[in-house]
Amino acid sequence: MERTPIIAPSILASDFSRLAEEVRAIEGAADWVHVDVMDNHFVPNLTIGLPVVQSLRKATDIPFDVHLMINDPQRWAPGYAEAGAYNVTFHAEACDDPVALAKTLRAAGSKAGLAIDRDTPVEPYLELLPYLDTILIMTIKAGFGGQAFMPELLGKVRDVRRRADVNDLQIRIEVDGGIAADTIERAAEAGADAFVAGTAVYGAADPAEAIRKLRGLAAARMGDAAPAGDAGREGLA
Repeated sequence: MERTPIIAPSILASDFSRLAEEVRAIEGAADWVHVDVMDNHFVPNLTIGLPVVQSLRKATDIPFDVHLMINDPQRWAPGYAEAGAYNVTFHAEACDDPVALAKTLRAAGSKAGLAIDRDTPVEPYLELLPYLDTILIMTIKAGFGGQAFMPELLGKVRDVRRRADVNDLQIRIEVDGGIAADTIERAAEAGADAFVAGTAVYGAADPAEAIRKLRGLAAARMGDAAPAGDAGREGLA
């Protein structure tokens, strides 16, 4: 797979009172919209659920990258795929049979992603990479926005990149947590090619310009620039 940087702004950092407008503000710049779903059980926070995602899906054509920080993803994840999510990622820590759920998500129409939280080793899941479209490495502890990037977690990204390259696997390696202008290059060097950015985008005066800057920084380290908005729709075709 040609490595092109995907920038996925997290709406967790946006103004929820004007969510549709916040998403439209990044059209033409963002590759994916990262949608954090938290259930107040798997993680302490509570955010949005399927009805909001279904409604928001009608407001934009940017691909949705849904990150489920919830218990029992086997029950709930397929609904997000059926609602039109481009990629649905569930946590390894919450799922007994990731391969089966990945197959279910693909059958429901989405890509399938597996998330690895801060304190979870990645090694036990490397054998599952052929069954996944995305693996999301948390570079913070899942459940809260605005945390500081933890560079020591990039070792997991390197491990996944080595395995993916050796086996010529068509998989996106996504990083989530503390991604900004001063951290995205390190993540790209480690082997990531999809980057979740919250405050770095929605805390900027011009969110679209912030996305373009982040993409340029990542592309420079990856040696492969991508036109704005094109990679998400074509990079995993």
